[in-house]
Amino acid sequence: MEALLSTALALFAGLMMTRLFKKIGLKLPDVTAYLIAGVLVGPYVLGRAGVEGLGFVSQAAVERVSVLSQVALGFIAFDIGNEFRLGQLRQTGRQATIIGILQAVTATLLVDAALIGLHFILGPDVLPVPAAITLGAIASATAPAATLMVVRQYKADGPVTRLLLPIVALDDAVGLVVYAVSFGIAQAMDGGTLNLISVAVNPLLEIVCSLALGAFMGAVMTQLEKLFFSNTNRLNMTIAFVLMTIALSSLEFTIGPVKIAFSSLLVCMMLGTVFCNLSDYSPDIMKRSERWTSPLYAVFFVISGAQLDLHVFAYPAIILVGVVYILVRCLGKYFGARFSSKLTGCEANVVKYLGITLFPQAGVALGMVVTSQALGAEMGSLIRNIILFSVLVYELVGPQLTRMALQKAGEIAPAQDAAHYRARFAGGK
Repeated sequence: MEALLSTALALFAGLMMTRLFKKIGLKLPDVTAYLIAGVLVGPYVLGRAGVEGLGFVSQAAVERVSVLSQVALGFIAFDIGNEFRLGQLRQTGRQATIIGILQAVTATLLVDAALIGLHFILGPDVLPVPAAITLGAIASATAPAATLMVVRQYKADGPVTRLLLPIVALDDAVGLVVYAVSFGIAQAMDGGTLNLISVAVNPLLEIVCSLALGAFMGAVMTQLEKLFFSNTNRLNMTIAFVLMTIALSSLEFTIGPVKIAFSSLLVCMMLGTVFCNLSDYSPDIMKRSERWTSPLYAVFFVISGAQLDLHVFAYPAIILVGVVYILVRCLGKYFGARFSSKLTGCEANVVKYLGITLFPQAGVALGMVVTSQALGAEMGSLIRNIILFSVLVYELVGPQLTRMALQKAGEIAPAQDAAHYRARFAGGK
C-alpha cells in the first residue's frame, strides 16, 4: 500500500511541479520539473518526515518501486527503436553510425586524459588510475530517456532530431563495448589479468544476443497482431510483448568462462525496430502508446530524482573530480559530434547543435556503476559518488540544453510549448 501511495504521490508531485514552473515563468522542460519533484519527495527532503507513503523515506523505499523505472526504460527504448525505419536509415544510417561511434570514443579519450592528469595532481589515494579509466568509459553513455521526452514534449522535428534519436540508440551498443574494454584494463591494473573473454567476447555476445532476442520477439509480435481486428487489442498485445521482453532481457547464462547476458535497452530497441518495419499498424499503435506511456515516463523521472544521492555534496574531492568529469565529457561529446558530423557531410545546423543534445546521462551510466563495484569497495564508492553527482547535474541541466539547441536549430516551432504537450497528455488534440 505504501509503494502504491508513493507512486501516486510521485506522479502528482511531478505534474504539479510542471504547473509551478509554468506559473512562475520558467521555460524549462517537463523532465527537469519531474526530477526536481523527485528530489523534493525523496529521502532527503519530504522523506525525512519518516511518514511511509508521504514521500520516499529511504532509498530502500525508492527501490521498492524501481520496477516502474525498468518498465519505463523498456518502453523508451521501444519508442526509440521505432525511429529506425528503413526509409529513414537509407538517408541517415551511415551518418548516425559514424557520429555515434566517434562522439562516444572522443568523450572517453578526453575524460581519460583529464582524469589521469588529475590523478597526478591529487595523488593515487584520491583518484586511482583504474577509477579514472572506468569513469572515462562511463562518459561514453548518453541518456535516451531525457532526450526522447524533450523531443516528444516540444514535437521537435528536423535534421538534428532525425539524427539525434538513432545516435542515442546506437550509443548504448557503443558504450557497452567501450566500457567492457576500459573496465577490463582497469581490473588488470588493479591487480588482475587482462582477460580477452571479459574485454571482447562477453560484450560482443551481449550486443548480438540482445539484438537477436529483440528481433525474434518483434517478428513474433508482428505475426500475432494480425489475429486481431482492433488496434486497441493490438496495442494491448504490444504492451504485453514489451513487458515480456523486459522480463526476458534480465536472464543471464554462463557457459564456462563465457557469460551470456542481455541489455534491456538494446532488446527493446530492436523489438521496436522490427515492429515498425514489419507491421502496417505500427504508426497508429505508436500514437496510442504515446498516450498510455506518458504518465509512466513522468513517474520514471520523479523516481530518478528521488534516487539522486545528495550526500555527495559533502565531499570536496568528489565535487572537484565530478566538475572536471562533467566539463570534459561535454567537450568530448560536443567536439566529437561536431567533427564527425562535418566529416559525414551533415548540414550546418547539425554540425553546430547536435553535440549539445548528447549531454544528458543517467540510466545506462548508473548500470555501468553497478559493474564497477568489482574494483573494490573504496574505488567502487568513489566512482558511484562521482557519477551520482554528474547525473544530478546532467539530468537537471541537460534537458534544458537539449531544448535550447533544438530551438536554435529551428526544430521546435514557437507554438509547440509545454501547454500544448500537457493538453495532449490530458487527451486533447
